[in-house]
Amino acid sequence: MVKIRNLKKSYKGFPVLRGLNMDINSGDVYGFLGRNGCGKTTTMNIICGVIPKDEGEITLGEGEKTLNIGYLPESPTIFPYMTAREYLEYIGACGNYDGDIKKRAEEVLETVGLREAADRRTKGFSRGMTQRLGMGAAIFKNPELLIFDEPTSALDPQGRSEVISIIERLKGLGSTIVLSTHILTDVERVANRIGIVNGGVIAEEGDMKVILRKYGGDVISMSVRNLTQEQKITLLKVDFACAEFDNEINTFRFGGFDRLGAGNAEDASKRLIKLAAENDITVESFKIGTATLDEVFGKVVG
Repeated sequence: MVKIRNLKKSYKGFPVLRGLNMDINSGDVYGFLGRNGCGKTTTMNIICGVIPKDEGEITLGEGEKTLNIGYLPESPTIFPYMTAREYLEYIGACGNYDGDIKKRAEEVLETVGLREAADRRTKGFSRGMTQRLGMGAAIFKNPELLIFDEPTSALDPQGRSEVISIIERLKGLGSTIVLSTHILTDVERVANRIGIVNGGVIAEEGDMKVILRKYGGDVISMSVRNLTQEQKITLLKVDFACAEFDNEINTFRFGGFDRLGAGNAEDASKRLIKLAAENDITVESFKIGTATLDEVFGKVVG
């Protein structure tokens, strides 16, 4: 769907992109990650044709067909005197939508969860409602590629959940989505591939599960109940490279099994369960997983 090679861009002599390479496949939800100022928004603006590149090659789609792109900026500007329905119909008219604009507006209102607010002036919309209306504008023409820049920025937990649910819905419909956000748990929830920008280039890219395993290996999470200090110390003394305890949720995390000759996660889990039983520790839940995206991000960008 998108192939970028050696993309470069400077502002007033300061290089932001220094030869960025990027591959996005059809049907991907691609988590586009990096620190503030690393060039993510610049890259997305170049893909959309908002700003020119200095150097590099960008291939969008296959053959000579023009790729239809829907773009949601971090802070979408909505005309405050329009209703949500009027705004979407306006977007359809401006974009020369070749179908029934009124019917499509109703479909989009349903998709982004704004049907009940369709006739309200957008001036009174919350930040979350504004973001969802911006997403509606982005998806109006059924684009092959959707680019969302910080769609959950500054939203409360309910607003974040609503926006991520819409992305999950679009994912289920086969949309190709580039999702740029600092909220890495949101990326873990919906993305199948990630690209991490560092120093103006893609420092790591690929299948998210493969990358999580590459950087963190397997991790065991074990939640317990009514733990004494002596029991806690007993479990923290296991000979794994990583053993820590979260007091707020009463959960141990163990990792690094292969680095100290402790075998794999399956071997380690048997040892831990046996140790818990021997020390009369009540285990509420036990799960073998991988490192979190936060941990991987920290290792990649330092």
